[in-house]
Amino acid sequence: MDLIQSILMGIVQGLSEFLPISSSAHLVFTSNFYKVFKGIEIVQESNQEIFLDIMLHLGTLIAVLIYFRKEILEIIKALYFGLKNKDYSSRDFKLGVYIILGTVITVLIAYPLNEVAGGLVFQPSIVGMLLIGTGVLLLFSEYMSKRMGEKKDISIKSAVIIAIAQGLAALPGFSRSGLTISAGLLNGMDRTVAARYSFLLSIPIILGASMVYPLVKIDFHEIITYNWTAIIAGTIVSGIVGYVCIKYFLKFVSKFSLGIFGYYCLIVGIGTALFFWGR
Repeated sequence: MDLIQSILMGIVQGLSEFLPISSSAHLVFTSNFYKVFKGIEIVQESNQEIFLDIMLHLGTLIAVLIYFRKEILEIIKALYFGLKNKDYSSRDFKLGVYIILGTVITVLIAYPLNEVAGGLVFQPSIVGMLLIGTGVLLLFSEYMSKRMGEKKDISIKSAVIIAIAQGLAALPGFSRSGLTISAGLLNGMDRTVAARYSFLLSIPIILGASMVYPLVKIDFHEIITYNWTAIIAGTIVSGIVGYVCIKYFLKFVSKFSLGIFGYYCLIVGIGTALFFWGR
């Protein structure tokens, strides 16, 4: 892994984590296209590449924490005072409960898929086919949302369905934001509300993965040999690009359809599946 690869993947992670196009798929594509370009055999990722992937997600986690810092603080305060005063009626208290419930459901679904997801990292053709599935779902949810009234509030039913969608997105190619926003739209939610909730729901999962993985699987004797210049550069780039992406994506989604991302997923998914088929 070199500096150019790390920065390139940082840009890709920052853009694709919050756009409904699957960050995991695009990291797989970018890494494998880079290997093909450099004449490197496509094999299972090294520990250093896996660690870079974790750090890139940490960069985008910092971006979402900074952007939603006021909302996060209000949710924490609502949970604290709601439990203290036994008043569970506030919108922020309910939102906090839904995020906690959604996180538990996500883990229960995503954990059994972890081994399968890891195996797909070096099978970009299959990841491309899963990205096609994301594109189909985005287009279908947009079509159906035009036939429903849009709700500003989140119900427990919506929270559970969105959590299930997030759990399935453990598989690279299934976009986390794409599946969760689509699930919200199919439940009649306003697309801006669905997008904001999707980003807030991502925080515990990304935080857990960023903290738990290094403590459990990283060899700290090996880690000092990594290219830390490249890793730090990629992490910073992913954070900056991610923050800008959140800001402008929320403005975009408030005015325009997500259909363009659905068509993008179809085109990239088909092209990538064909390119890597048999490699």
